[in-house]
Amino acid sequence: MEPLAERMRPRTLDSYIGQQHLVGSGAILRRMIDSGNMSSIILWGPPGVGKTTLAKIISSRLERPFFQLSAVSSGVKDVRDVIEKARSSRFFNTNSAILFIDEIHRFNKAQQDSLLAAVEEGVVTLIGATTENPSFEVISPLLSRCQVYVLKSLEHAELIALAKSAIDNDAELKKYNIELREEAALVRFSGGDARKLLNILELVVNSQIGDETIIIDDKRVVDVLQTTQATYDKNGELHYDIISAFIKSIRGSDPDAAIYWLARMIAGGEDPKFIARRLVISASEDIGLANPNALLMANQAFDAVNKVGWPEGRIILAEATVYLATSPKSNAAYMAINNALDFVQKTGDLPVPLHLRNAPTSLMEKIGYGKDYKYAHDFDEHFVIQQYLPDKIAHKRFYISQPNAAEQRIAERMNHLWGNYKE
Repeated sequence: MEPLAERMRPRTLDSYIGQQHLVGSGAILRRMIDSGNMSSIILWGPPGVGKTTLAKIISSRLERPFFQLSAVSSGVKDVRDVIEKARSSRFFNTNSAILFIDEIHRFNKAQQDSLLAAVEEGVVTLIGATTENPSFEVISPLLSRCQVYVLKSLEHAELIALAKSAIDNDAELKKYNIELREEAALVRFSGGDARKLLNILELVVNSQIGDETIIIDDKRVVDVLQTTQATYDKNGELHYDIISAFIKSIRGSDPDAAIYWLARMIAGGEDPKFIARRLVISASEDIGLANPNALLMANQAFDAVNKVGWPEGRIILAEATVYLATSPKSNAAYMAINNALDFVQKTGDLPVPLHLRNAPTSLMEKIGYGKDYKYAHDFDEHFVIQQYLPDKIAHKRFYISQPNAAEQRIAERMNHLWGNYKE
C-alpha cells in the first residue's frame, strides 16, 4: 500500500494546500498557469512543501508531456535522452514538454550545461526543485533563464487542514474512528513539512489499530516518535532539524553541543559546503561585530573545505565551529539591517539630501546637487558632523552597539565623533 503522504498528494490547484502567495487567486504563478504561457522556473523551499506536487499539477493542467529526473541518480546521458524524447514528441507550433528535475542543486556544472540549449530553444520548459539557495547551486546561465519562486513551510492552520483532510477523505483512514483531540505536538514535530506531518499521523494511527477509537493527542504523538528510530537524511526532514540545532548551539556558545551536531552531519554524509555556508552566515548573524575575525575564519574554512574535501575537511569545519561557538556574540549588524529594511518598507523612497547627490552636469550643479557637501578627509580625524540621512529621519538610529568589548570601543568612538547628534 502507498504511504499516506503519497495517497494524499493533490492532483489539482484547488486541492493544493499552502503557497497561496504563489498559487492563490490572482497570485503570480497561478496567473502564469491559467494563461498557459509557462516559462522555466525553479521552486526553492524546504522539504515537504509541495514542490514535486506543484510541478505535476502544472503539467497536468497544461496538458503537456511530463518528464521527470532526479539529480541524485541521473547523469548527463539521462538528461540528453530525455531532451531528445521531448524534441521528438514535439510537433510544429505545439507547446514544449515539462522537464521536472528534483534536487537540481545536485547536478554538477556539466549536467546543468547540458540543459541550457534545450531550455533556451524551448524544447523543454524546465521546472527545477531545490532545497538549497539556487544562487549558490545553479549555474548563472541557467539561473538567468528561469524565474525563481520561493515556497514556504506550511503554517499551523494549513497543517491542521491537511491532517483533517486526510482523516476525512483518505480511503484507509476512513475505516477507523479517529479523533484529533490535540494539535500542538503534531504541528511542532512536522516543522512545516506536509509529508512529515502525514507520516507522523500515519504512525500514530498504525500504533492504535485495533482500538475502538484512535486518538490523536500530544502525548501519543510524542510517545510514538520517541519509539521511532530516526536516521539522518541529508535530503529530508532531519537535515533541517540538525542544522538548526548546530547553529543554535553556536549561538548559545556551547562548543560541545556544536561539535556533536557537526559530527551527526558528517556521519550522515552531509554536503560539507552546506555546513561551511551556514558557518559563514552564523559568523555574521550571531557573532558579527563582537568578533569580526569570525567572518574571516568562516570564509577561510569555506574556501579550505572546497579545496580539501573529505575526510580532512572535518578538521577545518571543527576548528571553525569551536572558534565561532567560543566567540563573543552580537546580532547588532543583523538587527540593524532588519530594522532598516522594515523602516524602508514603511516609509518608502525618502529623497536623498541635495548635498549628498552627485552633480555630473552643470544643470544639476546649478540647482544645488552636491552644494555644501563637506569632504570628511579635509577635517581633523577625517570626520565632520554632517547629515547623511534623508531630512525627515536625520537623527534616526538603526545600529545599536551591544555590551561586548569590541562594540564598546565602537560606541566610544561614535560618541566621541557624533556626541549627542543622534540622540
